[in-house]
Amino acid sequence: MNRLGRLLICLLLFPFVVSLVFSDEVTTNLQSVVVEDFDNPDASPWFILGSKFSSVIKTNAGEDVYPKMAFVKTWPEALYRRPPEGKELKVLGIHGKFDRKGYNFIEIIPGQKGPDGKMVPRLIPLPGRVKNMDLWVWGSNLDYYLEVHLMDYRGITHVLNFGDIKHTGWKNIWVNIPNYIPQAVSYAPRYKGLQLVKFVLWTKPHERVDDFFVYLDQVKIFSDMFETPFDGDALANPEQVQKLWSEAQGKR
Repeated sequence: MNRLGRLLICLLLFPFVVSLVFSDEVTTNLQSVVVEDFDNPDASPWFILGSKFSSVIKTNAGEDVYPKMAFVKTWPEALYRRPPEGKELKVLGIHGKFDRKGYNFIEIIPGQKGPDGKMVPRLIPLPGRVKNMDLWVWGSNLDYYLEVHLMDYRGITHVLNFGDIKHTGWKNIWVNIPNYIPQAVSYAPRYKGLQLVKFVLWTKPHERVDDFFVYLDQVKIFSDMFETPFDGDALANPEQVQKLWSEAQGKR
């Protein structure tokens, strides 16, 4: 076969080969998934930590320590004009005070009880290959901004900025997940999901910080849930592999 013939065959096969290699990037199953709605704090607890200059106010009863957190019975009307029947809607409320202006911050962390009964951080797995994340924020026109911290499969934490929350009332804010954050590898199992570590609320140096409220609701992701099936794909599922090996070793 001459050179021209070989070239024509390569050109004809190239699209087919590319489609096999990049099939997960071409075929998509995009779904919207609510990661946290704050409606059931007993099942999905959170806690907050303030930075160095968080206020501690002396009172007759002792000390009034900030920031404070509560799960408040309210909701953004843009989401629900009225609560769904049989469900009590809540949001995560933050009451903050700092002793001085500056880049103060409040960490908003998913938690769980540790061996000593105190709250410790937990990670929230994010299903699929996440394209973007959004949530609802109530602000009072103070010049603050919000970050999200996401951990990849290597244990590296990536900090993404939602931007300013200098608005009044409820507003939906979002951030796109950049391509440089890995969510897959070339070997099986290919899918390597992200995990939500925490949110961080920051104040800016020129803005007042003596007394403020911020509320969060409905953390949601837009995610590609598609994975190309193959013969034996169950053997690339860690949970399935563990089950199969446990059964096999138990019968020896």
